[in-house]
Amino acid sequence: MGDSFFNCCYVPPHPPGEEELRRSRRTEIMASQSTHIPNDKRFLIFFDFDETIVDETSDDVVVQAAPGQHLPGWLKDTYQPGRYNEYMQRVLAFLAEQGVTESDIRGVMEKIPATPGMLTLFQYLRNRPQDFEVVLVSDANTFFIESWLRRAGARPLFHRIFTNPATFNKDGRLVMRPFHSHDCPRCPDNMCKQVVVRDYVARRTQERGRAYQRVFYVGDGANDFCPALILGPRDVAFSRRDFPMHRLILETHEAMPGEFKAVTVPWVSAEEVVQRLRRLVVE
Repeated sequence: MGDSFFNCCYVPPHPPGEEELRRSRRTEIMASQSTHIPNDKRFLIFFDFDETIVDETSDDVVVQAAPGQHLPGWLKDTYQPGRYNEYMQRVLAFLAEQGVTESDIRGVMEKIPATPGMLTLFQYLRNRPQDFEVVLVSDANTFFIESWLRRAGARPLFHRIFTNPATFNKDGRLVMRPFHSHDCPRCPDNMCKQVVVRDYVARRTQERGRAYQRVFYVGDGANDFCPALILGPRDVAFSRRDFPMHRLILETHEAMPGEFKAVTVPWVSAEEVVQRLRRLVVE
């Protein structure tokens, strides 16, 4: 498994005007990179990033790099529901105007604490490379995620990272682009994780010539509930206890019994995820 950004991360093209062109480009990029992943993994495990891998939201943490560690009210007031990605683009532009550098942003990202037990879970997965294909799906961005994972020594664990592309331009501004466009009414305009998970599982199953024994999803937020809806009865949704994903699963079980099919394992510490995985890999 290589550790290069080009080989390990899927960075989509600028969203083109035609849906067919967008899909064909995405498929082409995924196909060209999937040859690097061994096809003998038994299990596929997806991770969210903010408040799942790290114990805070990276978009909130980046404000610590701003003068006075806060944003002006006029900027906060520009946020519109469902358009958080566009809001963050304005935040990053403001930070650049205030003289915040790439090093400043990397520094605050590297200091975000991991969620309880998460590094133990990473070590468990690292010790069982023959069993797990590990993928990250996040509505953060490539720079925030790469900065933290590399500092934590966890970057090589992830076979793929699906997130919003972000690179520094010649003026030193971190420019973030939306991951893709989609038609899901539940999710923000720039990313539907269900689309990502569904497409990835379908492509990898085709490449492997067989399905995974189980698919796991580790998350916390409302946008992690959407991809968990397509998991099957042998799959497991590891939802952070009392966070939006967990609450939505409970509400769905009550309102529409049978609609949510995956086994649900709430967790406070990721060590609880390790305990369940240990039992499942020997079944």
